[in-house]
Amino acid sequence: MAAFASAAATRLCDPMLPDLARHFGGSAAEVAWAVSGYAVAYGCLQVIFGPLGDRLGKYRLIALCTLACVPGSLLAALASSLDGLIAARVLTGVTAAGIIPLAMAWIGDTVPYEQRQSTLARFLIGQVLGVVGGQFIGGIFADTLGWRWAFGAMALLYLAVGVGVLAQARLQSGPGRGAGVDADAGPGAPPSDMLGQIRTVWQRPWARTILAVVFLEGALVFGALAFVPSHVHDRFGLTLSAAGGLMACFGVGGLSYVLFARHFVQRLGEVGLAQLGGGALGLAWLTLMWAPSWGWTLPACYLSGVGYYALHNTLQTNATQMAPSVRGTAVSLFASSFFLGQSVGVSLAALAIARLGPLSPFVVSAMLTPALALLFARLLRQRHAQAQQRL
Repeated sequence: MAAFASAAATRLCDPMLPDLARHFGGSAAEVAWAVSGYAVAYGCLQVIFGPLGDRLGKYRLIALCTLACVPGSLLAALASSLDGLIAARVLTGVTAAGIIPLAMAWIGDTVPYEQRQSTLARFLIGQVLGVVGGQFIGGIFADTLGWRWAFGAMALLYLAVGVGVLAQARLQSGPGRGAGVDADAGPGAPPSDMLGQIRTVWQRPWARTILAVVFLEGALVFGALAFVPSHVHDRFGLTLSAAGGLMACFGVGGLSYVLFARHFVQRLGEVGLAQLGGGALGLAWLTLMWAPSWGWTLPACYLSGVGYYALHNTLQTNATQMAPSVRGTAVSLFASSFFLGQSVGVSLAALAIARLGPLSPFVVSAMLTPALALLFARLLRQRHAQAQQRL
């Protein structure tokens, strides 16, 4: 539920962008900062929450982060200017930064590596529903009571979920240590200072590869995804709530993956899942570009959901084992790279739309996302071969 709230806030403004542009008199690039400002703050603060979670307790800190999101959501609801709205979104991004990465690190601490990908996939259900729920909430409030009420609803959600997680935290007996085997793990105790923990992660070549790939994934996927509701609204004349509702197919595609993730993992392995993800995303963006009617956006969004979660779940699993001795820091750096990538992607996509036309983000993502996934799959295959040789 905490992951749902965090993911919903991330995508809440996507269907609101045309309405915010009209209300504040801003351009598409200016109002897009309501999306990317949240992502920038979210990404930059990851490196702080990871070490804090290792010291204070990950589960309890998740609860405190969730409750701290209430003020930022209320300020967004009361914003009288675009700058004020962006500032409130940045504040919410700061406080929400610890929720999902700390949860992933906690799973990494308590679940053996062999079971971790399917466990993380089940955890992804909250994020999948949050992405869809955020866009739907944003769209339906923009069309009915007004966009301010969407932020008010998010404040209530954060409050209710935060209280619930805090109650659960009191039942936790403390984090364990994951049973996964890290081929690159070195001897000795982990450093106690934050910079030393970050250095421990950054010194590992495979960790740098994962961080680079997830940055590019966030930029390519969400640079296009953020403008799907606006594209459907402008091209086919659907209402903002209907355009946001179409994104439910993205969630259905994600759920199709996570509900059967164990079978996908067993049959395809990490390499096959990366290839599946890239291919499905490329086909999704091509379908969206060439759609003669809005009905074609349904299978396009479904494919994008399957492809994104197949690729991202594989990256997540590798991230939890990048540096087990400083797992909280490692996963926080992973999330930081991902959300910074989203911010860069949304900002560049907005500029591309203004200069090159509304289809430009989808063209770029259709070409580069499959190429990135194939490169990652190749690197995974090489890493697995090296691990077999060591055995």
